[in-house]
Amino acid sequence: MENSRETEGLQNPCNGGQEEREKEDNPNSSSKPKIVVIMGPTGSGKSKLAIDLASHFPIEIINADSMQVYQGLDVLTNKVPAQDQKGVPHHLLGTISPDVEFTAKDFRDYAIPLINEIWSRNRLPVVVGGTNYYIQALVSQFLLDDSVEDVDESCLSDQPGNKLSDSELEVEGKNFSYNFDCLKDLDPVAANRIHPNDHRKIKQYLCMYARSGVLPSKLLQETSMQNWGNADSFRYICCFICVDASLPALDRYVEQRVDHMVNAGLLNEVYDIYNLNANYTRGLRQAIGVREFEDFLRVYTCGANSIDGYCFQMSSNDNCKMLKGNVWEFLNASKENQQNLLLNDAIDKVKVNTRRLVRRQKRRLSRLQTLFGWDINSVDSTDSLAGTSNDLWAAHVVEPSVRIIKSFLDKDASAALDSVARKGTQALKLIQRDLWTQYVCKACGDRVLRGAHEWEQHRQGRGHRKRISRLRKLEVSAL
Repeated sequence: MENSRETEGLQNPCNGGQEEREKEDNPNSSSKPKIVVIMGPTGSGKSKLAIDLASHFPIEIINADSMQVYQGLDVLTNKVPAQDQKGVPHHLLGTISPDVEFTAKDFRDYAIPLINEIWSRNRLPVVVGGTNYYIQALVSQFLLDDSVEDVDESCLSDQPGNKLSDSELEVEGKNFSYNFDCLKDLDPVAANRIHPNDHRKIKQYLCMYARSGVLPSKLLQETSMQNWGNADSFRYICCFICVDASLPALDRYVEQRVDHMVNAGLLNEVYDIYNLNANYTRGLRQAIGVREFEDFLRVYTCGANSIDGYCFQMSSNDNCKMLKGNVWEFLNASKENQQNLLLNDAIDKVKVNTRRLVRRQKRRLSRLQTLFGWDINSVDSTDSLAGTSNDLWAAHVVEPSVRIIKSFLDKDASAALDSVARKGTQALKLIQRDLWTQYVCKACGDRVLRGAHEWEQHRQGRGHRKRISRLRKLEVSAL
């Protein structure tokens, strides 16, 4: 019954071709569709919340997790099983070939038509995932995590019929060399934000100046302001909800979840895709929990399948089942067993890397708020992660989220845009300052960081903090 009441308030603001054309002509038009975006670190309960919202709103879910989009590794990537989806339509969940690289732009191109289709059914699109750069690509014009790089590519890429030979590129009537010193003399601000050996970018910057007559730093700053300075340039009117929890609670949950995954068949999944010559930088093999088992599986398979030291994988299904079955023996074997040590070390690495991912996700979410002015509503799942009561989950997570979304849907579109515009304007000066300030970390071997956000992330990193601590101890001992 509540679903039907909420459906009455869900009217597609883009009905009709005329309104759609007006929206394209005016990016700040209030005819933009409304969408709900559920963000948050791994393990906080994003997917659970999205499914629970279906009891209050007529929704369809678009998965925005960069590993869950792929087919396979359902246990490792923690996909919501079909029986737990409660009949709520899920899109982009386990639909992409595991061997392809599904980029943020690919996600955007898939998700935009999906949102239009969902709205055409008079239902509310709910985008759910912890891959922030997917969400950023969807709601914005470029990828916010690497905004200037994307601006660079859009401004600098050679268009067909627009290529100039080296001899045609001149500065003030003179030919110039494509080297870092030339760029530094021409535009020291732009030179400060790239590495002296990044010859591709150096040439792109100089080509930009040759074509436009405008310094690269000035052009890129203006383009960044246009696309990132105001959050009202989003494609949609967005209601952002961040499901968050304290780090101790998330760390404990991650430990428990990894152990549960191992018991549920994680090792079998990883064994099935294991390949000695695999590329772990593309597709599904990038997932945390794959590469960590590489050392164990190399020893494991070689120990069972070797001839004169040459390691190979068995192709027999029966033998594969036998090998996978034996994995469980190593979990309870003596600590002196090499394979057992490697297996336990791999499981520990999965936990450590997942905890690191949680911290990166938290930092990026904070950056979206402070640097780019995103209006993100937070709900706290700490108590519900620590306890076993569903009442805590409903009271602390679901009910506040329902109130936020109801207010969002009831709010006039133009008022929502005005609110977002104010936050975007406040962030504009921050962006201009932060993207073009260079920091040098002496403690880390004169490492160069671009912008205050990169510098802050570097300062919070474990490696930097260890080096600072070591230097301080050396200073004390020298006294």
